[in-house]
Amino acid sequence: MATLELYTKGAGVWVPDPEAVWVSASLLRDYKPGDEQLLLRLQNGNEVHYSVDSPSDLPPLGNPDILEGENDLTALSFLHEPAVLHNLRVRFLDYSSIYTYCGIVLVAINPYDQLSIYGEEVIDAYSGQDMGDMEPHIFSVAEDAYRTMTREERNQSIIISGESGSGKTVSAKFTMRYFAVVGGAAQQTSVEERVLASNPIMESIGNAKTTRNDNSSRFGKYIEIGFGRKGDIIGANMRTYLLEKSRVVFQASSERNYHIFYQLCAARDLPEMRSLRLEPPEHFHYTKQGGEMQIPGTDDLSDLERTRRAFTVLGVQPEQQMELFRILSAVLHLGNVNIQASGRSADRSYINADDRSLAVFSKLLGVEGSQMAHWLCSRRLAVGGEMLVKPMTGQQALEARDALSKHIYGQLFTWTVQRLNSALRSQKGKTKSFIGVLDIYGFETFDQNSFEQFCINYANEKLQQQFNRHVFHLEQEEYVREELAWNRIEFSDNQECINLIEGPLGIFDLLDEECRMPKGSDENWARKLYDQHLASKSHPHFGKPRMTNSAFIVFHFADTVQYECGGFLDKNRDTVFEELINILKASQSELVAELFQQQGGAPSVANGSVRSGKRAAREHKLTVGYQFRQSLQMLMDTLNSTTPHYVRCIKPNDQKAAFMFDPQRTVQQLRACGVLETIRISAAGYPSRWTYEEFFSRYRLLLRGPQSQDQAQASCRRALPQLIPDTDQYCFGKTKVFFRAGQVAVLERLRSERLCAAAVTIQRHAKGWLARIRYSRVLWAAATIQRFTRGALARRRALTLRYTKAAIVIQKTYRMVVVRQLFLMIRDATVTIQAFTRGTLARRRYRQLMAERAAVLLQATVRGWLARRAYRRVRAAVIFMQCCVRRKASRRELLRLKAEARSVERYRELNKGMEVKLMQLQLRVDQQARESAALRETLHSEREAASAELEALRGIIQKLENQKLEKPPPSPAVSKKEVEEKRRAEEKAAQEILRLTQEMQALQKDKENISKEKEDLTARLHEKERTQNECIQKAVLEGSAALQSELDEEKMKYQGLLRELTRLEQRYDNLREMNLLTERSRGHRRTDSAQSLISEPLSPCSTPLSPQSLTPLSGSPFASAFPSPEERRRISVTSPTPERRISVLSSETPLDQLMEKVDVAKDPAVKKKGEDLEYAYDAVRVANKFLESQLQKQQTEWKDELQDLRNQLSHKICSGSSPAKKRDVWQLLEAREFECMRLRRELKELRHTATLRHQLTQVSLSAPTTETFCAARPKPAAVPGLLECRKRDETKLIRNLIADLRSEGALALPPGLPASVIFLCVRQADCSGDEGRARSLCSAALIAIKAALKKQTSDLDMTALWLKNVALLHDLLTQHSPKRSLDSDEPVPMMTDLSDLIRSLSDLCIQAYQQLLSITEAQLQKLIVPALLESDTIAGLSGSAVKLVVSRKRAGSEPRPLSADAPTMASVLRQLGVLHAALSRQALPQSLVEQAFRQMTYLICASALNNLLLRKDMCCWSRGMQIRYNVSVLEEWLRSRGLAAGGAVATLEPLIQAVQLLQVGKKTDADAQAIVQTCTALSSKQIMKILTLYTPHSDLDEKVSLNFIRTVQELVRSRSDSQPPQLLMDVRRAFPVTVPYSPPPALSADELVIPDSLKISFLRRS
Repeated sequence: MATLELYTKGAGVWVPDPEAVWVSASLLRDYKPGDEQLLLRLQNGNEVHYSVDSPSDLPPLGNPDILEGENDLTALSFLHEPAVLHNLRVRFLDYSSIYTYCGIVLVAINPYDQLSIYGEEVIDAYSGQDMGDMEPHIFSVAEDAYRTMTREERNQSIIISGESGSGKTVSAKFTMRYFAVVGGAAQQTSVEERVLASNPIMESIGNAKTTRNDNSSRFGKYIEIGFGRKGDIIGANMRTYLLEKSRVVFQASSERNYHIFYQLCAARDLPEMRSLRLEPPEHFHYTKQGGEMQIPGTDDLSDLERTRRAFTVLGVQPEQQMELFRILSAVLHLGNVNIQASGRSADRSYINADDRSLAVFSKLLGVEGSQMAHWLCSRRLAVGGEMLVKPMTGQQALEARDALSKHIYGQLFTWTVQRLNSALRSQKGKTKSFIGVLDIYGFETFDQNSFEQFCINYANEKLQQQFNRHVFHLEQEEYVREELAWNRIEFSDNQECINLIEGPLGIFDLLDEECRMPKGSDENWARKLYDQHLASKSHPHFGKPRMTNSAFIVFHFADTVQYECGGFLDKNRDTVFEELINILKASQSELVAELFQQQGGAPSVANGSVRSGKRAAREHKLTVGYQFRQSLQMLMDTLNSTTPHYVRCIKPNDQKAAFMFDPQRTVQQLRACGVLETIRISAAGYPSRWTYEEFFSRYRLLLRGPQSQDQAQASCRRALPQLIPDTDQYCFGKTKVFFRAGQVAVLERLRSERLCAAAVTIQRHAKGWLARIRYSRVLWAAATIQRFTRGALARRRALTLRYTKAAIVIQKTYRMVVVRQLFLMIRDATVTIQAFTRGTLARRRYRQLMAERAAVLLQATVRGWLARRAYRRVRAAVIFMQCCVRRKASRRELLRLKAEARSVERYRELNKGMEVKLMQLQLRVDQQARESAALRETLHSEREAASAELEALRGIIQKLENQKLEKPPPSPAVSKKEVEEKRRAEEKAAQEILRLTQEMQALQKDKENISKEKEDLTARLHEKERTQNECIQKAVLEGSAALQSELDEEKMKYQGLLRELTRLEQRYDNLREMNLLTERSRGHRRTDSAQSLISEPLSPCSTPLSPQSLTPLSGSPFASAFPSPEERRRISVTSPTPERRISVLSSETPLDQLMEKVDVAKDPAVKKKGEDLEYAYDAVRVANKFLESQLQKQQTEWKDELQDLRNQLSHKICSGSSPAKKRDVWQLLEAREFECMRLRRELKELRHTATLRHQLTQVSLSAPTTETFCAARPKPAAVPGLLECRKRDETKLIRNLIADLRSEGALALPPGLPASVIFLCVRQADCSGDEGRARSLCSAALIAIKAALKKQTSDLDMTALWLKNVALLHDLLTQHSPKRSLDSDEPVPMMTDLSDLIRSLSDLCIQAYQQLLSITEAQLQKLIVPALLESDTIAGLSGSAVKLVVSRKRAGSEPRPLSADAPTMASVLRQLGVLHAALSRQALPQSLVEQAFRQMTYLICASALNNLLLRKDMCCWSRGMQIRYNVSVLEEWLRSRGLAAGGAVATLEPLIQAVQLLQVGKKTDADAQAIVQTCTALSSKQIMKILTLYTPHSDLDEKVSLNFIRTVQELVRSRSDSQPPQLLMDVRRAFPVTVPYSPPPALSADELVIPDSLKISFLRRS
């Protein structure tokens, strides 16, 4: 069947779309060759016609629904652009999966959100797993690189590329973190810490905010992480490429400068930063150009603190850090230097002598300000052998200033990288292999593209060429390995574009040539480009824009980019004048001088060159382009010598919105980053590959003839030619069969048709058989029903006649009784109603009369009250209005008076000290006064004349009025005017009255609202008081639960410290061995450690004081003042300075003297140096005194503060009358209670620490005071049944009983025999009054047991034996402790106080328990996943459930080899049985055994569940059935041994619910409700992940729909989830262990059976 025959009705296809790029559609009729149109139905329901000119124009076919969301793009049946885009969209939006494989490439889409998929539990889940088994992840790529490096011993590279903002830096950061975890020790060592500390430093000085990314890397870096022979990190090295120095002096809109500048400005108020004279970023020219001063969601001050801590980790001293910050601050101040133009034609420039920015710049860098000002505005030229000084224009001076700023920053960046490399350099020898992480800029195209974008795109061209060739090489290797007859695959090679850039007379070559020209310019260079690549012969990858002559176009593999020629020459030269460099060389600052002195003998300076008066003969080698080509070539050589791994980061949208997918932007990046090229190369060959077994299992129903799994290859070779006639569409290999693109879909259709035909045949026969059976049954049933029906009808007729006669008699009697009863009832009711009606009417009349009288009284009272209230309101309103008016007038008068006062005072201040001017003004005032007097006289005369004239006019008016009176009455015009004015006055008054009335109503409403609010507040306060008691009771219950959880947490912390102590001891031993090896190489001889246990030099952690004294010292304030012994050892081992070693050795105290002080047994033949123990002892003694004083002081302060709080609280409760005050008091009470709880915890810790310090001092001083103390005590009572060990035999006893005890003879001993013997000896020494011997013997036993545990770290039986002995010895010493009460039933207590040793034994017991679990965990870890998840315990369940494509391993990943002895559940149970046998053999307490198995089952559950959540092939129904069966086997095993009661079975509940989720129905809302109610032990993220990964196990199953997943998600959100919201379980979680105290029975030497093999017959019974 050809691929064209797949275009049938209902088939899915993809059609182009201008917005969504591709949209899905379905065919409405079959396609036949020759059809010119296809009838399609789009997703929105529209029907369209699609033109088809030829079969090649057919739209791409869609993949089957079963392949939707596939985690490897190359596993799709149809490999094309729409299928890739759709699969990425589904995984990103529907499944929230940001990682997808594409062959050897990991596609990572930036979610712009914080995802909890990078924790240590995720690292543990991916560590050691095959790449094809797990879900795609950046950790999976890192693990593949790490495993390939360790297995093949070949260097690896991880190439991370993508656009700015696509997440390259974050991916590189997580990759380095993964290597730091899996390549480190049990804990993070200094090397891994330094590797991770380089990230914040490089982000601060190399990252900046751009329009596309808030944390964009503006440089490329390649980090080589070196590994040793054991796969541990031993060093690192970093190489950087093309720092964007132009950003230092210029930023585009909405962008920022490098982060470090804003971090320094944010820290300007810190005391140490005040000398930098920094201001807010808006004040500096170099930081305000972009207009963005702050990035949302970031804190520059905290980022600076993280950067400073990283510098400290890398060994950069605080003084040197401040020097670095001074240089960076100087760059900011240099940008503010004001350069002004001068001269007639502005051909000169100058800087003011009092320029503040220049002064600060000169002071910070320690240079001469006047020289700097001179040479910023001038330059030196060589003319005819003479040196001339030429002034520069203002623009040239600004360019020189910016060039100097860029040069300083570039030098500082280079120095920082060198400093990081020196700190990351390997200290443990030569690096065996390395893994390189390349974080380089992706392909860039902007509106304005310049030199930086040209170099970036050139680098991407080289990387794309390397990528294409590597993919092609892998594809061909697969074909050769399978011995296929194949043709060469053609792929697009961009060598022509690379030759255009770097070849002879290429763009770079012509650019360097133009830079060598004295008067070279960008325009001349552009003309040369046109002449070379367009005029003579047009280059296919070069073009010229139509509208400009200062730009050129390059047709890159990803896109067509237009570059502006302006600035290319200056950026390529990147020159700085030599005079400015000489000034900086003479700087008083050591770091500044170091930065610029190192370039004296070097040919280049920080990607640029220094321009002097005489031009260098080989200046072209100093250009930025030349250096970039050289470094890029070195990078390509490195990548070609390693095995590359590719990560392509995709930016889904430009809005930086979380989980938003823009198909246009995504497909553009897919085309640019090479993902589609991988698809095209894969599709050009045989993309679908099946092993013969997989093909046989899937398509066996299509095969003819005899079928057998053993002859799968022969069956496939025989059947395929019949299924696919075209032999070019498939090819047979050695182990696989290869198919062209689309052929798997053809086979799937044939399989579907065969299944459909078989189903129809089965249905036909089944329906006929069912119809015949149904007919015979219906016939028999009809006859039977008829017979029974006729009999039933006859009997029913007779019964009806009898019932009718009886009914007539009953009806007659009943009707008579009913009528009589009704008559009697009506008569009684009538009499009763009449009586009640008459009484009711009388009472109603009486109440009406009383109501009328009361209404009259109420009306009178209410009317009087209303009249009085209205009068009072009017009077109050009038008074209020008067007050407002008077107040307003008073305020106006007050303001006027104040203004006058201020004017006079201001006048006095302005004219203070100006008496002469005041006199002049006084003279002027006098003159004006005289003029004013003259004017007044003139005015008076004018007024008199005017008054005379006015009198004359009045006389005339009076005369006219008299004449008017004699005439008839005037016209009514005047009266109308008066009426109009009166009317206006009345309207105005009415409006005023209306306004006042409205104000009164508003005030009344306000009063009513206030009254309502008062009532509401009162009710709420009462409700608050009622609920307070409930809250208090609830708080008490929660407090008790919190105390219990805090107790468990403290136990976990303490046991974690013990685990950390064990690791530190191991590191101490390793460093001590290194030191001894060094001494041996110098001629030093030492005693063999196997001769005697006591002959080993004791570490500080080996003495009884170590668990109490050394562990808390790390939190002491003396941690920095007193270096740890490990740090001093590191100095002695790694420091090359002999003076330092002499100073360290000169302060040593001999170990023998210190051992005598603490009464530790020693061998006189051993003479060792005790520098480590002496240093630890001195540090502990000083810390002891400090913590005691600090504890007393803080205890006093806390008591006083607590008493004050109680007094204040009681006072406020008594005085608080209002509910609001009571509420405040309760809030204060709750806050103080929490504070008291915190203070109590801290007080408890400090008390414990001080107690330990005090005990340490007692131990060190116990020797000289033993005799005096013993003399004061009475003689102890004699105790029979003891063992006596003489002083000289103590060493032999410890050696024979503990050190030389081997597992062969130890397991035959009775449980706890060594502890019993040691206790009897200690007890005898105590009874004899020799407390020092008792203490030394017990201490020696403790040290010996600890040493034995260290030597037997992999022996489970011996660890259990020592756990039993330590626990028994602890119980015996506790039972006989002098602090216990002396009852008649209890044994006689010891006289020696061994409480500190009892505490050490308790800690050692926990350490032995942890070592026991560690041994079992190491054995179980490699068995859990294969046995619990992968083993097929139920035979045949998974054999028929082979899913299409998913079951196959990912391309490029080597699957784990399957062997006959693969781990099964029997292996796990066998290992658990070994643990149970070891614990039972030593008769350990049952509760301790239950705690151990609870921890083991939690490890099994966490490891299995984490692996299940990250593997898609495990999330199916059949696999869930297998896992559930395996878990049930484990449960049955635990119950059979009585371990279920201790919580071992309960810890398996998350795994059980997870596999139940795989088996239940997942379709309806009822199923969703059942899932939410059942899966209570799973978090919401785990439920969603399992539903998302669920894969149909056969054709009868279906994928979980997105609607069902959303329904479950909504239900899960609404439930009160008690589970933490993490995805994976914490595999490293350790439950707090409690070793039970069980008083042992009375112990006697006569009851002990001591075998002769122990060789301790020298002990005497007493």
